[in-house]
Amino acid sequence: QSFFMHVPGIKVVMPATPEDAKGLMVGAIYDNNPVMFIDDRWCYETIGSVSEELEPIPIGTAKIITEGEDLTIVASSYLVNEAVKSIELNSSSSIELINLRTIKPWDKELVIKSVEKTGRLLVLDTGWLNGGFSAEIAAYIGSRLHHKLDSPILRVGLPNSPAPCARTLE
Repeated sequence: QSFFMHVPGIKVVMPATPEDAKGLMVGAIYDNNPVMFIDDRWCYETIGSVSEELEPIPIGTAKIITEGEDLTIVASSYLVNEAVKSIELNSSSSIELINLRTIKPWDKELVIKSVEKTGRLLVLDTGWLNGGFSAEIAAYIGSRLHHKLDSPILRVGLPNSPAPCARTLE
């Protein structure tokens, strides 16, 4: 996804749920610009309801999954679902989870508003941390909200090593 995110003029979407997949696909079809639709294989078995209407999700709009006061987590694709599981296990913290849905353009206003409220940011990246979209988000938020952060921005992603194709090895 970072390869495509780097190219000017290309929009990049990464759905986490069946509803996201349908709405972002409709949004991509209606959009007059090239859109890379990246559906991670780890989401293929995700089950969820989908409306029969052809309602597009506007490209560039994120969605708050859980509201909280202690920490903002920004994620996309299958890591949204993993973050939901983690939040359910950690009931002692008040965590705001943002499903980014689109990594280019990404919803800067929503993320800024959330980080201003919580003072903390954790970005979950499905790709490598080196040059990934989590670096872009961390740099953007850090340069604008450094004075409002209660702790350093943290990122979680793949280590800097090749990822094997086989799911068992991955």
